Amino acid sequence: MVDMVPQAGGDAARLNGQCQDVSRMDEALQGAIRVQGDEWQALVQERCPHLFASAPVFISASQLRQMRAVIAAVEEVVGVPAPHSARGVFYGYDFHLNAQGVHLIEINTNAGGAFLNALLIDSQRAADLPGTAVAAADLEQRFLAMFRNEWRLMHGDAPLTCIAIVDERPEAQYLYPEFLLAQRMFEHAGIVTLIAGPADLQARDDGVYCNGRRVDLVYNRLTDFDLQGHVPLRSAWARQQVVLTPDPAHYARYADKRNLVQWSDAAWLHAAGVSQSNIDVLLNDIPPTKLVRAEEAERWWTERKSWFFKPVTGYGSKGAYRGDKVTKRVFEEIMQGGYVAQRLQPPGERVVCLPDSEPQSLKYDVRCYVYDGELQLAAARLYQGQTTNFRTPGGGFAPVLLTA
Repeated sequence: MVDMVPQAGGDAARLNGQCQDVSRMDEALQGAIRVQGDEWQALVQERCPHLFASAPVFISASQLRQMRAVIAAVEEVVGVPAPHSARGVFYGYDFHLNAQGVHLIEINTNAGGAFLNALLIDSQRAADLPGTAVAAADLEQRFLAMFRNEWRLMHGDAPLTCIAIVDERPEAQYLYPEFLLAQRMFEHAGIVTLIAGPADLQARDDGVYCNGRRVDLVYNRLTDFDLQGHVPLRSAWARQQVVLTPDPAHYARYADKRNLVQWSDAAWLHAAGVSQSNIDVLLNDIPPTKLVRAEEAERWWTERKSWFFKPVTGYGSKGAYRGDKVTKRVFEEIMQGGYVAQRLQPPGERVVCLPDSEPQSLKYDVRCYVYDGELQLAAARLYQGQTTNFRTPGGGFAPVLLTA
């Protein structure tokens, strides 16, 4: 065992390759979970026992600077948002960190996990554990200010009184425990908060209603990103009858994976007038990404082992395939269109030591939760397999600690 405090001259890779004594970290987390009540604790244990990882992930100051630089560069590319419009809460910038550097794999505009990771990080702070978490101070107040700002941008000083957290069959969602944490936070701040499915919303002439109450703001967790399957909600948003965050415009600007094709293309970036310094950042830290076309199928099959195939509008790793794992049948489906290919950049690895078992190496990525260009917190996801899955013993969300 080694101490959790990074020693002088130590580096993130070395620490990630060793077992640390995480008993105090686990004890503090379990205490924070118990505080949420028996029902919430049982829900987490029964539905998502691998929600929280068994070890932290260490990163260096240089890696953090690189991730911040990528976030800033993307902000320049997407440009200034329209005035009096929501900015979009909880953008998730997902990075792979390896010996070759920091690599932006994708951006999500309804990234889950921020409230869960805030619970995890705050439990460490409350226990005065060693290590420096990559997170803003007082995350709950930061989150509240973010949602209030989304409302203020469109409605000025009018009070925010009612929020609806909306997803398909929310109580059946894997991250439903997070919805309950968000609801509790909002209600402690005096904001009525409803957890609802889209069918529970009614669009009326004077706004959107849920359970007979007018909704001021919808915290959108739907994965129908352009809301083509939810026309009443999309229409209410278009008529500015409700603040919707994130909304279809946010997804189009940030998370459509065709954006990665442009952001890794030097000619496109120059034509778009992006500054040379940010062009250098994007070309260095976004793996080359290409649209997949059926007429190039022979080339893609030959080169497939060097690429990762992702659906243009995919989410949660659904329909995503490593080229070296793809079967001929699935490859032929990919060639029908609607996919991008991204140059493979393997994720980092973290050694995890579970009781009564040999040390094992898990993969990890780092998700930076960002609002209006500002990094709120970073969290890692530990896993085995092709993609993150929250099904791996010892895996799940992990705190990201900055080395000395």
